[in-house]
Amino acid sequence: MIHHHSIGDARITGVIEYSGPTHDPAFLYPAVDKAERDAVLKANANWLAPNHYVPHMDRLIVTIQLWVVHAGGNVIVIDTGVGNRKPRPAERMDRLNTLVMPWLEAIGAGPQQVTHVVHTHMHTDHVGWNTVEKDGKWVPTFGKARYLFPKDEFDYWQALYDKGDKAINGGSHVDSVLPILDAGLADFMDGKSEVAGCLAPEPVPGHAPLMLSFRIRSRGEEGIFTADIMHNAIQIARPDWNDRYCLWPDKALASRAAVLARAAERGALIMPMHLGAPYCGYVRRQGEGYMFEPAA
Repeated sequence: MIHHHSIGDARITGVIEYSGPTHDPAFLYPAVDKAERDAVLKANANWLAPNHYVPHMDRLIVTIQLWVVHAGGNVIVIDTGVGNRKPRPAERMDRLNTLVMPWLEAIGAGPQQVTHVVHTHMHTDHVGWNTVEKDGKWVPTFGKARYLFPKDEFDYWQALYDKGDKAINGGSHVDSVLPILDAGLADFMDGKSEVAGCLAPEPVPGHAPLMLSFRIRSRGEEGIFTADIMHNAIQIARPDWNDRYCLWPDKALASRAAVLARAAERGALIMPMHLGAPYCGYVRRQGEGYMFEPAA
Protein backbone atom coordinates (compact mmCIF):
# COMPACT_ATOMS: atom_id res chain seq x y z
CA MET A 1 0.00 0.00 0.00
CA ILE A 2 1.18 3.55 -0.75
CA HIS A 3 0.04 7.07 0.11
CA HIS A 4 1.21 10.33 -1.43
CA HIS A 5 1.92 13.80 -0.03
CA SER A 6 3.95 16.83 -1.01
CA ILE A 7 6.16 19.39 0.66
CA GLY A 8 6.48 22.20 -1.85
CA ASP A 9 8.28 20.71 -4.84
CA ALA A 10 9.22 17.52 -3.00
CA ARG A 11 7.05 14.45 -3.65
CA ILE A 12 6.66 12.22 -0.60
CA THR A 13 5.33 8.67 -0.64
CA GLY A 14 4.76 6.36 2.28
CA VAL A 15 5.08 2.65 1.57
CA ILE A 16 3.33 0.44 4.11
CA GLU A 17 5.04 -2.83 4.96
CA TYR A 18 2.33 -3.80 7.43
CA SER A 19 -0.08 -2.13 9.82
CA GLY A 20 -2.37 -3.64 12.39
CA PRO A 21 -3.55 -4.02 16.00
CA THR A 22 -0.35 -5.72 17.11
CA HIS A 23 0.49 -4.29 20.53
CA ASP A 24 -1.06 -4.73 23.95
CA PRO A 25 -0.88 -1.29 25.67
CA ALA A 26 0.60 -2.99 28.74
CA PHE A 27 3.41 -4.36 26.57
CA LEU A 28 4.14 -1.12 24.69
CA TYR A 29 3.90 1.18 27.73
CA PRO A 30 4.92 -1.00 30.70
CA ALA A 31 6.08 1.91 32.87
CA VAL A 32 2.61 3.52 32.86
CA ASP A 33 0.32 2.53 35.73
CA LYS A 34 -2.45 0.23 34.48
CA ALA A 35 -5.29 2.31 35.90
CA GLU A 36 -3.86 5.48 34.31
CA ARG A 37 -3.21 3.72 31.02
CA ASP A 38 -6.74 2.32 30.82
CA ALA A 39 -8.33 5.65 31.76
CA VAL A 40 -6.31 7.64 29.22
CA LEU A 41 -7.02 5.24 26.36
CA LYS A 42 -10.74 5.23 27.21
CA ALA A 43 -10.85 9.04 27.39
CA ASN A 44 -9.10 9.34 24.00
CA ALA A 45 -10.78 6.43 22.22
CA ASN A 46 -13.06 8.82 20.30
CA TRP A 47 -10.14 9.98 18.15
CA LEU A 48 -7.73 7.07 18.54
CA ALA A 49 -10.22 4.54 17.16
CA PRO A 50 -10.25 2.97 14.65
CA ASN A 51 -6.88 3.93 13.15
CA HIS A 52 -4.67 3.96 16.24
CA TYR A 53 -6.47 1.85 18.84
CA VAL A 54 -9.06 -0.95 18.80
CA PRO A 55 -10.91 -0.66 22.12
CA HIS A 56 -12.76 -4.01 22.05
CA MET A 57 -9.44 -5.79 21.49
CA ASP A 58 -7.46 -3.43 23.74
CA ARG A 59 -4.79 -3.34 21.07
CA LEU A 60 -2.76 -0.43 19.71
CA ILE A 61 -2.23 -0.21 15.97
CA VAL A 62 1.43 0.00 14.97
CA THR A 63 2.62 0.45 11.39
CA ILE A 64 5.91 -0.38 9.72
CA GLN A 65 6.58 1.86 6.75
CA LEU A 66 9.24 3.33 4.51
CA TRP A 67 9.24 6.94 3.36
CA VAL A 68 10.36 7.86 -0.16
CA VAL A 69 11.31 11.39 -1.22
CA HIS A 70 11.66 12.55 -4.81
CA ALA A 71 13.44 15.91 -4.67
CA GLY A 72 15.98 17.74 -6.82
CA GLY A 73 16.59 14.72 -9.01
CA ASN A 74 17.31 12.45 -6.03
CA VAL A 75 15.28 9.41 -5.01
CA ILE A 76 15.66 8.97 -1.26
CA VAL A 77 14.41 6.12 0.90
CA ILE A 78 14.18 7.01 4.59
CA ASP A 79 14.42 3.83 6.67
CA THR A 80 13.83 0.46 5.09
CA GLY A 81 11.47 -1.49 7.32
CA VAL A 82 11.84 -5.15 8.21
CA GLY A 83 12.55 -6.65 4.80
CA ASN A 84 11.50 -9.94 3.26
CA ARG A 85 12.60 -13.39 4.42
CA LYS A 86 14.70 -12.07 7.28
CA PRO A 87 14.77 -14.44 10.30
CA ARG A 88 13.70 -12.38 13.31
CA PRO A 89 12.91 -13.25 16.94
CA ALA A 90 9.66 -11.24 16.93
CA GLU A 91 6.96 -13.33 15.28
CA ARG A 92 5.30 -10.35 13.60
CA MET A 93 8.59 -9.60 11.80
CA ASP A 94 9.83 -13.11 11.12
CA ARG A 95 10.41 -14.06 7.47
CA LEU A 96 7.97 -11.61 5.96
CA ASN A 97 6.83 -11.89 2.35
CA THR A 98 5.35 -8.49 1.45
CA LEU A 99 4.87 -6.40 -1.68
CA VAL A 100 7.18 -3.58 -0.62
CA MET A 101 9.49 -3.99 -3.60
CA PRO A 102 6.75 -3.86 -6.27
CA TRP A 103 5.35 -0.76 -4.57
CA LEU A 104 8.80 0.87 -4.57
CA GLU A 105 9.18 0.07 -8.26
CA ALA A 106 5.69 1.44 -8.96
CA ILE A 107 6.60 4.84 -7.51
CA GLY A 108 9.96 5.10 -9.26
CA ALA A 109 12.09 3.93 -6.33
CA GLY A 110 13.27 0.59 -7.61
CA PRO A 111 16.71 -0.94 -7.03
CA GLN A 112 18.31 0.95 -9.93
CA GLN A 113 16.59 4.30 -9.21
CA VAL A 114 17.26 5.04 -5.53
CA THR A 115 20.15 7.45 -5.01
CA HIS A 116 20.22 7.61 -1.20
CA VAL A 117 19.10 5.37 1.67
CA VAL A 118 18.96 7.47 4.82
CA HIS A 119 18.56 5.93 8.27
CA THR A 120 16.99 7.70 11.23
CA HIS A 121 18.45 4.91 13.36
CA MET A 122 19.47 1.28 13.02
CA HIS A 123 16.90 -0.89 14.75
CA THR A 124 15.67 -4.08 13.10
CA ASP A 125 12.54 -2.54 11.60
CA HIS A 126 14.45 0.33 9.96
CA VAL A 127 17.21 -1.44 8.03
CA GLY A 128 15.65 -4.60 6.61
CA TRP A 129 15.25 -3.69 2.94
CA ASN A 130 18.86 -2.55 2.83
CA THR A 131 19.59 -6.03 1.55
CA VAL A 132 17.94 -8.88 -0.33
CA GLU A 133 18.95 -12.52 -0.56
CA LYS A 134 20.78 -13.63 -3.69
CA ASP A 135 22.48 -16.99 -4.10
CA GLY A 136 22.35 -17.56 -0.36
CA LYS A 137 23.93 -14.21 0.53
CA TRP A 138 22.51 -10.89 1.69
CA VAL A 139 23.46 -8.25 -0.89
CA PRO A 140 22.59 -4.52 -1.19
CA THR A 141 19.12 -3.91 -2.59
CA PHE A 142 19.92 -0.48 -4.03
CA GLY A 143 23.22 -0.97 -5.77
CA LYS A 144 23.50 2.59 -7.09
CA ALA A 145 22.65 4.29 -3.79
CA ARG A 146 24.74 5.64 -0.95
CA TYR A 147 23.53 4.29 2.40
CA LEU A 148 23.77 6.87 5.19
CA PHE A 149 24.01 5.76 8.84
CA PRO A 150 24.26 7.88 12.02
CA LYS A 151 27.95 7.54 12.92
CA ASP A 152 27.65 7.46 16.70
CA GLU A 153 24.90 4.88 16.56
CA PHE A 154 26.79 2.65 14.16
CA ASP A 155 29.76 2.80 16.51
CA TYR A 156 27.49 1.85 19.45
CA TRP A 157 26.16 -1.31 17.78
CA GLN A 158 29.47 -2.22 16.15
CA ALA A 159 31.19 -2.16 19.54
CA LEU A 160 28.69 -4.73 20.83
CA TYR A 161 29.20 -6.83 17.71
CA ASP A 162 32.96 -6.69 18.11
CA LYS A 163 32.57 -7.96 21.68
CA GLY A 164 30.87 -11.07 20.32
CA ASP A 165 27.16 -10.20 20.25
CA LYS A 166 26.20 -11.40 16.78
CA ALA A 167 22.46 -11.21 17.51
CA ILE A 168 22.21 -7.46 18.14
CA ASN A 169 19.05 -5.87 16.81
CA GLY A 170 17.54 -9.27 16.12
CA GLY A 171 20.32 -10.17 13.72
CA SER A 172 19.79 -7.19 11.45
CA HIS A 173 23.26 -5.77 12.04
CA VAL A 174 24.70 -8.87 10.39
CA ASP A 175 22.30 -9.32 7.48
CA SER A 176 21.21 -5.74 6.77
CA VAL A 177 24.06 -3.41 7.83
CA LEU A 178 27.42 -5.13 7.50
CA PRO A 179 26.82 -6.20 3.87
CA ILE A 180 26.44 -2.51 2.98
CA LEU A 181 29.87 -1.74 4.46
CA ASP A 182 31.37 -4.75 2.73
CA ALA A 183 30.04 -3.44 -0.61
CA GLY A 184 31.57 0.00 -0.01
CA LEU A 185 28.19 1.75 -0.18
CA ALA A 186 28.07 3.17 3.37
CA ASP A 187 28.56 6.79 4.44
CA PHE A 188 28.24 8.14 7.96
CA MET A 189 26.26 11.15 9.18
CA ASP A 190 27.46 13.47 11.94
CA GLY A 191 23.94 14.67 12.78
CA LYS A 192 24.81 18.24 11.76
CA SER A 193 25.24 18.40 7.98
CA GLU A 194 22.45 18.32 5.42
CA VAL A 195 22.21 15.03 3.54
CA ALA A 196 20.80 13.94 0.17
CA GLY A 197 20.49 17.54 -0.91
CA CYS A 198 17.36 18.33 1.08
CA LEU A 199 17.30 16.69 4.54
CA ALA A 200 18.45 18.65 7.59
CA PRO A 201 19.13 16.34 10.55
CA GLU A 202 17.90 17.13 14.03
CA PRO A 203 19.29 14.75 16.69
CA VAL A 204 16.61 13.08 18.84
CA PRO A 205 18.48 10.56 21.04
CA GLY A 206 16.73 8.34 23.54
CA HIS A 207 14.92 5.62 21.65
CA ALA A 208 18.26 4.87 19.99
CA PRO A 209 21.77 6.22 20.69
CA LEU A 210 21.94 8.89 17.98
CA MET A 211 18.52 8.76 16.41
CA LEU A 212 17.93 11.54 13.90
CA SER A 213 14.80 13.23 12.69
CA PHE A 214 15.00 14.98 9.31
CA ARG A 215 13.52 18.32 8.32
CA ILE A 216 12.59 19.03 4.71
CA ARG A 217 11.49 22.44 3.44
CA SER A 218 10.32 23.61 0.03
CA ARG A 219 8.40 26.69 -1.11
CA GLY A 220 7.42 27.67 2.42
CA GLU A 221 6.21 24.22 3.42
CA GLU A 222 7.85 21.90 5.91
CA GLY A 223 7.83 18.27 6.89
CA ILE A 224 9.62 16.36 9.64
CA PHE A 225 10.46 12.68 9.41
CA THR A 226 10.15 12.08 13.13
CA ALA A 227 11.67 8.58 13.34
CA ASP A 228 10.58 6.71 16.49
CA ILE A 229 9.94 9.54 18.89
CA MET A 230 6.54 7.83 19.21
CA HIS A 231 5.06 4.45 18.36
CA ASN A 232 1.41 5.47 18.59
CA ALA A 233 -0.56 8.72 18.33
CA ILE A 234 -1.47 8.57 22.03
CA GLN A 235 2.05 9.88 22.71
CA ILE A 236 1.07 13.20 21.14
CA ALA A 237 -1.59 13.66 23.81
CA ARG A 238 0.63 12.01 26.42
CA PRO A 239 4.25 12.83 25.54
CA ASP A 240 5.21 11.74 29.06
CA TRP A 241 4.60 8.12 28.05
CA ASN A 242 7.76 6.30 27.02
CA ASP A 243 7.42 3.04 25.13
CA ARG A 244 9.33 -0.06 26.15
CA TYR A 245 11.94 0.36 23.42
CA CYS A 246 13.60 3.51 24.77
CA LEU A 247 17.28 2.95 25.43
CA TRP A 248 17.67 6.20 27.37
CA PRO A 249 14.24 7.12 28.87
CA ASP A 250 15.08 10.65 30.05
CA LYS A 251 16.56 11.62 26.69
CA ALA A 252 13.59 10.06 24.92
CA LEU A 253 11.20 12.30 26.88
CA ALA A 254 13.26 15.38 26.05
CA SER A 255 13.51 14.48 22.36
CA ARG A 256 9.77 13.83 22.06
CA ALA A 257 8.99 17.15 23.75
CA ALA A 258 11.35 18.97 21.39
CA VAL A 259 9.93 17.40 18.22
CA LEU A 260 6.32 18.05 19.20
CA ALA A 261 7.13 21.68 20.02
CA ARG A 262 8.96 22.16 16.71
CA ALA A 263 6.17 20.57 14.70
CA ALA A 264 3.47 22.66 16.37
CA GLU A 265 5.47 25.89 16.05
CA ARG A 266 6.37 25.34 12.41
CA GLY A 267 3.06 23.86 11.25
CA ALA A 268 5.09 20.97 9.86
CA LEU A 269 3.71 17.71 8.54
CA ILE A 270 5.02 14.98 10.84
CA MET A 271 5.91 11.71 9.17
CA PRO A 272 6.59 9.05 11.82
CA MET A 273 7.47 5.47 10.98
CA HIS A 274 4.85 3.70 13.08
CA LEU A 275 1.67 5.81 13.11
CA GLY A 276 -1.66 4.33 12.06
CA ALA A 277 -3.70 5.68 9.15
CA PRO A 278 -3.42 8.18 7.56
CA TYR A 279 0.18 7.61 8.74
CA CYS A 280 1.09 11.30 9.06
CA GLY A 281 -0.44 14.60 10.16
CA TYR A 282 0.00 17.74 12.23
CA VAL A 283 0.65 18.52 15.88
CA ARG A 284 -1.63 21.30 17.14
CA ARG A 285 -1.55 23.07 20.47
CA GLN A 286 -4.44 22.21 22.78
CA GLY A 287 -4.34 24.02 26.07
CA GLU A 288 -1.01 23.24 27.66
CA GLY A 289 -0.63 20.11 25.56
CA TYR A 290 -1.09 18.87 22.01
CA MET A 291 -3.62 17.20 19.78
CA PHE A 292 -3.17 15.25 16.56
CA GLU A 293 -4.69 16.46 13.28
CA PRO A 294 -4.58 13.71 10.63
CA ALA A 295 -3.32 14.63 7.17
CA ALA A 296 -5.90 14.87 4.44
